[in-house]
Amino acid sequence: MKYLLVIGDGMADEPVTQLDGRTPLEAAQIPTIDRLSRQGILGSTVNCPPPLPAGSETAILSIFGYDPRTYFTGRSPLEAAAAGIALRPGDCAFRMNLVSLEDSDVPFAQRRILSHSAGSIGAEDAFEAVETLERDPDFSALLRRADMTIHRFPAFRQIPVQHGADLQGLVTIPPHDHLGEVIGPLLPSGCAEGELLKELMEAAFRALDHSALNARRRSEGKLPANGVWFWAQGTAIALPSFAEKYGRRGAVISAVPLCQGIAALGGMEVSLVDGATGEIDTNYEGKRDRALELLHRSDLDFVCLHLEAPDECTHNGDLPGKIQSVEWLDSRILAPMMRVLDEERMPVRILLLSDHKTLTSTRGHAGGPVPFLLYDSTAPRGSGLPYTETNGLKGPFVENGADLMRMLFGPEAKKR
Repeated sequence: MKYLLVIGDGMADEPVTQLDGRTPLEAAQIPTIDRLSRQGILGSTVNCPPPLPAGSETAILSIFGYDPRTYFTGRSPLEAAAAGIALRPGDCAFRMNLVSLEDSDVPFAQRRILSHSAGSIGAEDAFEAVETLERDPDFSALLRRADMTIHRFPAFRQIPVQHGADLQGLVTIPPHDHLGEVIGPLLPSGCAEGELLKELMEAAFRALDHSALNARRRSEGKLPANGVWFWAQGTAIALPSFAEKYGRRGAVISAVPLCQGIAALGGMEVSLVDGATGEIDTNYEGKRDRALELLHRSDLDFVCLHLEAPDECTHNGDLPGKIQSVEWLDSRILAPMMRVLDEERMPVRILLLSDHKTLTSTRGHAGGPVPFLLYDSTAPRGSGLPYTETNGLKGPFVENGADLMRMLFGPEAKKR
């Protein structure tokens, strides 16, 4: 038996006015996913247990069977692990997004945040933005004062590591949950560390806003990368071996450092695909072909395929893109995969779900139940229902998403 986990990040939603009260899942044409749902178990699960954040940092830990109430210390240590950044005792990792703040003649704290990703900034511009910051005398002096080093990434996601940080009382807020809002009430707060982070953010704005990079981006009709946003702080994390926990050897396909980091910490193989971007333009066929390749390897039992595009489209206010990305998950990934697996009569169990809700109405994350389907090619159960949020509530309810992995592997899973 082979095991496939498919995560459509942020696919689940609430009813949308523009869709006549339907959700994007209800509006999308997803015949293969609906077929698996009708022939399998369809239920709902909570992957983000309160009071932890509603987001992939808690949800994907849950889905992989690591209860975030035990293992979650913050998002950025997971992303640091993906890059091989070793955190020492006393170290704290942060996520530092490159963001777009509105162009207006108002003080820094009165500006609105337009994009949590600086308009989905590309690799070259992201590197140039960080280089601009590190050359700026005010920003670099604050970095030295904070004893902080920025580890560069070819995207809007950057990872600073601070040595000897005192995080007690620190409050930071995910930028993607507050798009279009004035940033003053959202800036880091709660302690001296929060004041230092605010100083860094103001200095970054002064260094970036009128930089050559942003003069060029504005002339090209792009959003400026004129700010940074610190959040998702956390200390070092250790996860039990996935293979020892479940007796299954696994590999993970994802363009997102968070997923890669969980895989690495759990001792799973991280499989990178050329052209996988985490956006709607990702390499769907490359991910599909890699998943099939991994499923055919004799040394692997379990494969996870993670698609970030539905989540990013929602954050970007792109409702047609969200629906399209879900449809492409079906037509460009799952439909061809199932044709191959069915023709080969490969025994396979498939768990497919959204990790959390990402709401079209707010462009932010939300907790609560999300639908999951569990399909077994050797023992079809037959829910008879297509894959939607409402239909998921009609089936089994899994209160703790960390139980899903044992449902996928079944009682025959034994430690090796």
